[in-house]
Amino acid sequence: MGAPLGPDSGFVHRPVMLAEVLECLSQAPAGIILDATLGGAGHAQALLRARADIAVVGLDQDENAVAAARALLGKTMGARATVAKARFGEASNALDALGVGELAGCLFDLGVSSPQLDTPARGFSYRQDGPLDMRMDSSQELSADRIVNGWPVEELTRIIRAYGDERFAKRIAEAIFACRPIEGTAELAEVVRAAIPAATRRTGGHPAKRTFQAIRIAVNEELVQIQPGLEQAIARLVPDGRGVVISYHSGEDRIVKTTLRQLAGLNDPARFQGLPQGVGQAAPAIELLEKRGRTPTEAEVRANPRSSSARLRAFKKLPQPELAGVV
Repeated sequence: MGAPLGPDSGFVHRPVMLAEVLECLSQAPAGIILDATLGGAGHAQALLRARADIAVVGLDQDENAVAAARALLGKTMGARATVAKARFGEASNALDALGVGELAGCLFDLGVSSPQLDTPARGFSYRQDGPLDMRMDSSQELSADRIVNGWPVEELTRIIRAYGDERFAKRIAEAIFACRPIEGTAELAEVVRAAIPAATRRTGGHPAKRTFQAIRIAVNEELVQIQPGLEQAIARLVPDGRGVVISYHSGEDRIVKTTLRQLAGLNDPARFQGLPQGVGQAAPAIELLEKRGRTPTEAEVRANPRSSSARLRAFKKLPQPELAGVV
């Protein structure tokens, strides 16, 4: 997520897989492109520069990102760019409030942005000490502190295992419980590190990475927004409209893949087995443009190591029976 902004913006970030995003959305019809996870507006600005026949509506729940994006796009793109503070899982409500109906394209760049990770006061980083916060939207009540110092061991274990793919989830959760109250991110990172067997700590990056990811996802309800956000955006796409989703870890990508396959008619419900093709099912809403997601080039990973886990999936909207005049 994010964008290359000026040094005074406080929100400086390199857009991931920019060339691939531009390639995919270059095939979208003229109209409005939804950037559902705007960040610092790097993708949005590049899209607007590449195509004079589109406008962009950008959504983000982080007020810092919204302010930075408004400053950048308002200065360079004027009326062709609209920015609103909203969760991407509530895209439909946000678009209705802006008076936006149909979309020519949509972009979802999931996960956390570099400015969030690199600002200790936001509490996202296990490498720098900061408060146990991790809220993308600072107005919400749930924070990392509430989870770390308040949730029961069983619930901590569940989220660390489910959202972090952490095999030592139970040990980590029990260690967190035993060390309460935990005061900050540095202390939490050390508690997690000590809970993991020494031999395991020597490989696979920072020992606290998966746990911090899991807590961040729980704080911001990131995974539960993916399916409704995609469904809402795709419902508004015009025929041949294009969509792009970039995910960064297996939990995100599983939901993205399952949702897109379902909307493409590729996840046939078991109850329809044995029936003629299409019986009992709605017509596919989209066509997947590739069987497998794309990954960044080696050159991009060298230039921006945080892009290494990215996976891009692209699709186009199919004409629906009622739109094609089929009764």
